[in-house]
Amino acid sequence: MAQERLEVIKEADLQNNCPECFNQELKLTFYQKHKYGRFFHRTTSEVSNQIKCHKCGSRIYPAKWTDDIERIFDYYQKMVSPEKASIKFTGFFYGLVLFLIVLVGAGAYLFLEGGFKF
Repeated sequence: MAQERLEVIKEADLQNNCPECFNQELKLTFYQKHKYGRFFHRTTSEVSNQIKCHKCGSRIYPAKWTDDIERIFDYYQKMVSPEKASIKFTGFFYGLVLFLIVLVGAGAYLFLEGGFKF
């Protein structure tokens, strides 16, 4: 089963006021989803974000954003450059493919030499 992780691609400290506690310690974080499995590592094009207040610890959802927070968010969103969506195979995958090729080759050799009969 593939394991999913959100990797941080950009963080920024915001000087805007928190809508909950009116403090100026907000952090904007952008994440990109990565999937890790036994056979492959996959980078998806899915990017998510989160704004969190350091003082009260609350997550600021888009419904509570002020116009200033929205403007700053749009600015930082344009600056985010996620990795391209890709797939990388692991050594275990290549080892398994090599083993299967050797197994099929050995079976074909034995069949052609007459050492393997049905």
